[in-house]
Parts: sequence; structure tokens; C-alpha cells
Amino acid sequence: MVIDQVKADIEDWLINFVEVPHPALGNWAPCPYARRARKLRQYDVRIGNEIERDLFLFAKKQYMGKFDVVIYAYPPHRYSGVYFDWVVDAMNNSKGFKKRNFVALGDHPGLREEQNGVVFNMGKYALVLIQDKTKLDEHARLLAHKGYYKGWDEEYLQDVFAHRKDPRK
Repeated sequence: MVIDQVKADIEDWLINFVEVPHPALGNWAPCPYARRARKLRQYDVRIGNEIERDLFLFAKKQYMGKFDVVIYAYPPHRYSGVYFDWVVDAMNNSKGFKKRNFVALGDHPGLREEQNGVVFNMGKYALVLIQDKTKLDEHARLLAHKGYYKGWDEEYLQDVFAHRKDPRK
């Protein structure tokens, strides 16, 4: 994987999907905050080497800095979707992530994420998106207040908020 190509592919996904309002989502974009983060360059893309080591070292030694999101990209064939998801869950439960107030969101092409017929997966890479949990919870609370999550499947939302505060409560 070449970093410039990975960055271009992720930016294309943001512009052409993540930022675009969708009728099946109540005319909301999958992530209403993505456009601002992209325009202000508040995200960082990195090519991951070993997911376990990358996330462990991130939790131990790194901070978000000026970024709202740090994205690690992996070739999807390197890990099964189930294993990838397990590692992300384990890191979210780790002392390091909790101490630094991080939350990791996994996106593996082998684990289809679909809501109201809209497939959220990036598709080309297995991604781990790391964010500050407090900021993410606050944004989710604001979106919940505006009705963003109305009509979403309850089981899917429970998975989305598994390591976070449920903003609907």
C-alpha cells in the first residue's frame, strides 16, 4: 500500500459518500462532521503494520494532537473481519484507551455495516478510526437531539454505542 494512494482513496470516500446526505438516512450525511474535518485537515491517515501493536503503541505513546480522527489503514486480506473487530473491541476495553479517553471504530470490508439499505463500509481497506471519546459523545448527543438516529435499527445502534455513551438516553 502506498500512503498517497490510501489518502486519496479515503478522501474520495469522504467526499463522495461520508459527507453526502442520503434519503434513507433522513437526508443526513453518514457523518455530518466529516466535511468540516476534511476541509480543515483534522484527520490523519497512516498505513498500519500490525493492528495489535499499532493500537497498543497509540494508546501508550501518542495523542490526538491537532487531529479529530487518526485513521489506520490495513490491507483487508491481512485480517479476517471477526479478528479485526475483536482487536478493536479489546483495545476499546483496554486500560490505555480508557486512560487516554480514546475510542476506536473498526471498518472491515468483511463485516458489512448497513443501515436502512445504506452500506457504510469504505470497502477498499480495513480501517481503524481513533477519536477522542468525549468529543465524539458530545457530537453524537447534538445529533441525537436533532433526530439524527431516528429510524435507525436498535441492534445496530447498540453496537455503535458499545464503547460510548448512548446519546439517546
